[in-house]
Amino acid sequence: MGAAFQLAGILGVGPSGGIEKTSLISLILVPFDCFYEWKKLGKERQPYAVALADRRLMALAGLWETWRSPAGERVRSFAIVTTAPNALLAALHDRMPVILAPESWPTWLGERATDPEQLKSLLKPYPADDMVIWAVDRRVGNANNKDPALIEPVAASAG
Repeated sequence: MGAAFQLAGILGVGPSGGIEKTSLISLILVPFDCFYEWKKLGKERQPYAVALADRRLMALAGLWETWRSPAGERVRSFAIVTTAPNALLAALHDRMPVILAPESWPTWLGERATDPEQLKSLLKPYPADDMVIWAVDRRVGNANNKDPALIEPVAASAG
């Protein structure tokens, strides 16, 4: 169990505060068709959808674990690994999720022999030329809104 936690430390990712060091951390893929980022426009924020240019599903690098809370409860949780933004996303946020190309999935998942340096090399921004962003309705910021129109392009607010 210590090796998995040590690996997360070597990669510079993983949990902080309140989690026992005996937790077993697994590297996982988290499928997404797109994600949202918000651009600050003065006092307001404009949400943008972010996707792969060819609109394929993307696989985000993730960590999964089961751990005991201070109250003794068994907790299952996951986190998405982030990195510096690429040129496309830098105008929206100071980081982005690590998006893994299909050929790197076996390495990330431990299906082929690897070392920490190989894994670390995967923690880089996805190529900006292979991604697209578009402004979406601000209603996307409210979890009660669930209609398909939320992902439709809208004119970006001038601020």
